Amino acid sequence: MREKILWVFLCFSVIIYAQTSVNISNPETWTTDDLRPYVGQTVVFDVPFYVTNNYSDSYLEISPRRVFVPTNQAFPGSTEYSSIVLANSDATVKLYGVNDYHRMGEKLMGLTVKVTSATSVTVSGTPVFKGNTRADLERGHDDIGDYNVKVCTMNLEYYLVENYGDGFGPDNATQANRQHQKLLNALATVDADIYGLVEIEQGQAALSKMASALTSRLGHSFSFVNDGGSSSGSYTKVGYIYRSDRIETYGQLQNIDNPSPLHRKKTIAFKLKENGEKFIFSLNHFKAKSGTGTGQDADQGDGQGVYNYTRTKEAEAVVRTLTSNISYFDDPDVLIMGDLNAYAKEDPIQTLIEAGYTDLHRAFHADSSYSYTYRGQAGYLDHALASQSMLEQVTGMTAYHINSDEHDDYTYDKSSDVTMFRSSDHDPIIVGLSLGEYRNPGASAFWENVEYTTHIVSPDAPFELRNAQGAYLRIYSMWGSLIYYDHVTTDVYTLNYTMPSGVYVVNLYGDGEVKQLKLIVR
Repeated sequence: MREKILWVFLCFSVIIYAQTSVNISNPETWTTDDLRPYVGQTVVFDVPFYVTNNYSDSYLEISPRRVFVPTNQAFPGSTEYSSIVLANSDATVKLYGVNDYHRMGEKLMGLTVKVTSATSVTVSGTPVFKGNTRADLERGHDDIGDYNVKVCTMNLEYYLVENYGDGFGPDNATQANRQHQKLLNALATVDADIYGLVEIEQGQAALSKMASALTSRLGHSFSFVNDGGSSSGSYTKVGYIYRSDRIETYGQLQNIDNPSPLHRKKTIAFKLKENGEKFIFSLNHFKAKSGTGTGQDADQGDGQGVYNYTRTKEAEAVVRTLTSNISYFDDPDVLIMGDLNAYAKEDPIQTLIEAGYTDLHRAFHADSSYSYTYRGQAGYLDHALASQSMLEQVTGMTAYHINSDEHDDYTYDKSSDVTMFRSSDHDPIIVGLSLGEYRNPGASAFWENVEYTTHIVSPDAPFELRNAQGAYLRIYSMWGSLIYYDHVTTDVYTLNYTMPSGVYVVNLYGDGEVKQLKLIVR
């Protein structure tokens, strides 16, 4: 018996000895080249890994960071853009041995793997996946503050109620019914007061059907804005549905059809019945990045793709029209939303920002926000921007990740699944408004209660935050490299991340503001 116990102890000791701890000092610059020294070994990583792509049936792509579209984080063609392109090229490793379904964005804690090559590892033991699961999302979207109006926009990925089989959207009535059920489940879960719907069939039938379905599902009355058009094959447009027991329209619907595409840039004002406060809602779907552009619309090689020139002209047209709309609707409160087919740092978005509109993704979520994932790279094509007076009434904004992180096996044309998950390829964007209740973004009550225990971090004195639930934490090196980020989800947050000795800059983003402090690691 003694010999058997000794043998088990020795085997266990060999297993422990064989696990090499791998330190990743900077997840933002980590590439698979860092795995080469460990080929053939079993290693445990000291930082979480994220699922970045789940489209293969045999492996997951993972990385110690979410991989973002370069122009979502850096200006097109800049040095920083080129650095992100280079880092992204070797940012992910293939993880074999996980047999159950996982969404992109799920986080693996204490990951232990056998390194088979610099780009391939096999899981050892049972990994712990945490966060961004379906169960998390079924509880609802992230908090958007104390609002009196909730606005939601969503690209419906070609929602049709007739004219099936033209190459886009459902091919038949069976697929159309599943598409409708999935989209209805998504929109009803959001339970907004106003919906701005993108890629919905032209004419009034599709808007009418969804408004009636929401009325039946949610138990209060929804109406739609009739734009006077009729169905034209399977062509789509943007359109509005609103909760008519609480909201009413103000003024006439405005269209921008120059430059084209047609029926995809609209503006109207909505009024909250309970206090008479109104705002202008600009809903848009700019020209896509697909196809072959020519001349100024050709791909310029700076990361913005084709038709960037047209999209920029569309943004300029929106700015011009809204300038006159402010007088027409007699209100300076403007909310611009929709699928602009441009990432955060691209020319069309910068055109809107330079005109005085604030990017709500950045204001509330820093550089972690996304609504769309393409080939494992996340970013946001679906935007929400506010004029200054509108910003003072925004209580929160979030992307509800029910779609972008899902495998497309769950789409209506590939599966009998009718849940809200993968009801589209774009996530819903949700904004909370406190119409008539202005706040000063520079004097937020959120920050009055936030506390941090120390600027100096050591194993015996970790960095802690109190009362900062909902904030986003970013830690930068003194030379500006982002080395760690996290979402604060508890009232007492302890930083469980080992950094080399030195001085760091901590940015905290919350309630549309950023606070900065210095962190010393000993």
